[in-house]
Amino acid sequence: MFSYRFKRRAGRVIPIIIAVILFIIMLFPLYWMFTCSLKTETEIFARPPYMLPPHPTLNAYISQLTMVESFPIIPSFKNSMVISLATMAISVVLSTLASYGLARYDIKFKKSIIFLFLVSQMLPQVFTLVPNFIIFKHIGIYNTYWAPIFANCTTAIPFSILMLRTYFLNIPKEVDDAALIDGCNPLTSFFRVMLPIASTGVVVSFVFSFLFGYADMMYSLTFVNDASKWPVTTGIYNVVGRYGIEWSRAMAFGCLAVAPVVIIFLLMQRYIVEGLASGAVKG
Repeated sequence: MFSYRFKRRAGRVIPIIIAVILFIIMLFPLYWMFTCSLKTETEIFARPPYMLPPHPTLNAYISQLTMVESFPIIPSFKNSMVISLATMAISVVLSTLASYGLARYDIKFKKSIIFLFLVSQMLPQVFTLVPNFIIFKHIGIYNTYWAPIFANCTTAIPFSILMLRTYFLNIPKEVDDAALIDGCNPLTSFFRVMLPIASTGVVVSFVFSFLFGYADMMYSLTFVNDASKWPVTTGIYNVVGRYGIEWSRAMAFGCLAVAPVVIIFLLMQRYIVEGLASGAVKG
């Protein structure tokens, strides 16, 4: 009897302990980045290392925000918002319509289309740089915001379609029939009935489409020559000096750059967890 109770409690406690250990391991780099941003260069390389900054200072943040000649971080945040919001808007509008069509209608070669969307998620970004560069150069959007926006959409749209399609598949077709009986046509049924039901998935699509645009660095550096149009993620080069790296400034820059992402996840965590869990029910 005692052995059974022990095994039962161990079966509950051990997964929690493993989850806590994994959480600490994944959170530690963020913690170390933040604490190092409050240290001096000497304190960062002290042996043994300081787990807490002995004399916290904001000099690295002040230097990062005021040294605009190396990399103007405030305008770069504006560029990131332009690219991210445009990527989010285009991706969500197109993916909701496409995922609804793939879920509700019998389309020729539908399985092949879905398979191609899936394959596009497996390809590294570097594979698409050269063809995208040639296309953007010929259509005249090279060195504009539109180049990284469209490039990021090629990643965000397939992800959103594959996720949102599952939401629409989980909605009974009787809902469509009821909407048609009530006088809705397919378009009004989509906007008035289907989108509200799949609202959690749409919110997740909004969040991840925004993050695809915000986290991009490769597309922006490849398709934009004008440094005044670079997003904040490209600014890590401003802390790489000719003779070394200013680690306190690098960590401060990292904290500033990751702050919007952390805020978004803290505000939207309930929708993100619920949306990803619900979107994984049916394929």
